Amino acid sequence: MKARKALVLFLVMSLAVFGFVAMAQASNTATQTVTFQVQAINEISLGEDPDPLIISTATAGSEPDSAQGTSTYAITTNDEGKKITAKIDTAMPMGTDLYVELEAPTGGTSSGQVELATTDNDVVTGIEHVAESGKTITYTFSADSTADVMESTATKTVTFTLMDA
Repeated sequence: MKARKALVLFLVMSLAVFGFVAMAQASNTATQTVTFQVQAINEISLGEDPDPLIISTATAGSEPDSAQGTSTYAITTNDEGKKITAKIDTAMPMGTDLYVELEAPTGGTSSGQVELATTDNDVVTGIEHVAESGKTITYTFSADSTADVMESTATKTVTFTLMDA
């Protein structure tokens, strides 16, 4: 009889413990639904302006020597099929040209030295899924013997656009 009472007591205690554990677990659980999305990110930024490009020398019998300057850019895109275009705000003076060349980010392709005009020209193509900074921009200013002397420096605004290819 004593063993029977002990068994019944054990069973009652076990049920009570397991029941409380189950109740405790049920009351300490809650869920939430988390909604998320990654949107297209397409950013380009430029470093400091290059030093002035000044043409002041030539070899006798040859066109004037060109002048070069550099800057940098940074790019971030999580998208595919992108390119960078470049253009200037107004036409270059007669007898002068301004060129730009961008170092391509990983996976992209540089168009090499591109003459800047008032319409967009591709300077880097094939860009996708990249985040890089410190990429080099090289400007080349050239003039031929028909270019007028400029008494003071002139400026052009160069606009770079990261866009769909």
